Amino acid sequence: MSALGLLRRTPTPDRPGPGPLPGALLRALDVTIGRRIEGVLAGDYRASLQGDGTELAQLRPYSPGDDVRQIDWNVTARTGEPHVRVHLAERVLSTWLVLDTSPSMEFGTADRRKADVAEGVAIAVGHLATRRGNRLGLVTFGDARPRSFPPRQGRAGLIGLLTALRDEPATDRVGETSLGEAATRAAALARQPSLVAIVSDFRGPLDWRKPLLELAGRHDVVAVEIRDPREQELPNAGELWLVDPETGRQLRVDTRSAKLRARFAHAAAEERGRLAGMLASLGVRHIVLSTSGDWLRPLAVHLRRRRR
Repeated sequence: MSALGLLRRTPTPDRPGPGPLPGALLRALDVTIGRRIEGVLAGDYRASLQGDGTELAQLRPYSPGDDVRQIDWNVTARTGEPHVRVHLAERVLSTWLVLDTSPSMEFGTADRRKADVAEGVAIAVGHLATRRGNRLGLVTFGDARPRSFPPRQGRAGLIGLLTALRDEPATDRVGETSLGEAATRAAALARQPSLVAIVSDFRGPLDWRKPLLELAGRHDVVAVEIRDPREQELPNAGELWLVDPETGRQLRVDTRSAKLRARFAHAAAEERGRLAGMLASLGVRHIVLSTSGDWLRPLAVHLRRRRR
């Protein structure tokens, strides 16, 4: 079985479902994702300036003062006139990963937890964002210890990300998650136009509309929403206590009622529809991944479709 499908521990009554990834498995996941994502997208933005670089912009006749090392001798021989190569200037792209580490991300009833998918997405983004000298920064939110890591180049940035992900967040209740605060913090840290990837289940107060609008005004923002099937449809499992892991609020429901299950599914679909509409109105690209099945393939398809 591949690292993408492994579980971490035996479930217990107080902590059901898959557990957190140990360091060794996280490194195996890093290798697995790196191999599968390698050919999808380099993460580089095409520069509009001309200068030193590796990508050819144009060939033009030689002018006094041009660097003779840029003379293209094949074209010069064919035309009988000296021509020089002009390249696109390379620039470093900064990518900011805004990662939800709230207690609700520990939920998972399918193949894995939402946190596992989030960690996998973070690794995939890290592989793409740190290629060719580009830089990766990290902002976490939702737990008792929100963290920020400045952008780093190459492998050092990815290793720093993996180190942060191996540190399991505190499980104490900290109240409702504030994505708005995280978006404000990311905007303050990202001083140059960047790619900002927000990885979250987007469950909590809608305090993020204005901060996200301001963030999307300066940066290319993509929202990676992670869902679990049981958040959309209730099973027929008799009487259950539903608990909000962030606020501790409890609700007793009888899932034997077909009418209740239908109302729940309808309300859940409407709520997620409103979320998609809000993100679209802000100009934020939106992709939905599930804890069930292969999450990496739809992520890769989205990245390939949005290749710039």
